Amino acid sequence: MKSNNEQVKIKANFNLAKVLVIDDSDDHWHLIQKALKTCLPEVASVRAASPQQALTLLKEWETQEWELPKQILLDLYLPDRKDGWGILQQIKAMPAPLNQIPIVMLSSSTDNYDILEAYQLGVSSYLVKPGSYDEWLAYFQELRAYWWETTTLPPLQFTV
Repeated sequence: MKSNNEQVKIKANFNLAKVLVIDDSDDHWHLIQKALKTCLPEVASVRAASPQQALTLLKEWETQEWELPKQILLDLYLPDRKDGWGILQQIKAMPAPLNQIPIVMLSSSTDNYDILEAYQLGVSSYLVKPGSYDEWLAYFQELRAYWWETTTLPPLQFTV
């Protein structure tokens, strides 16, 4: 049984929680959205199918901190690798609190260069995309346990 402090932390992480998924693949989006709804029903998922759409959403949300996502799931290939690096650098160059949102890079690439570059550019985690829906479910169960139940995410209104 979880203590009151643990329950409060979980509730704080889930409070008005949103995940921004930046992925240009409709197939991956459907798998991600379905797995997120199953494993994180308290969390709203919003898709940006292009870097431009992601930037537009983030700029809209910048003045409404309660709208900010708690996490960004970013595909490296949008459709090219340079697009993934570009949006990552643009987000990290934004003012706080936008540049402080944890970014999890999702990619089919297992290339050591991609992994190293992602961390050097400021991602919180780099994960290789699962191949099946069951693997997506397992991934999002781990995501829930770590990002939503274990870590303490910043409050909705935070400053540097």
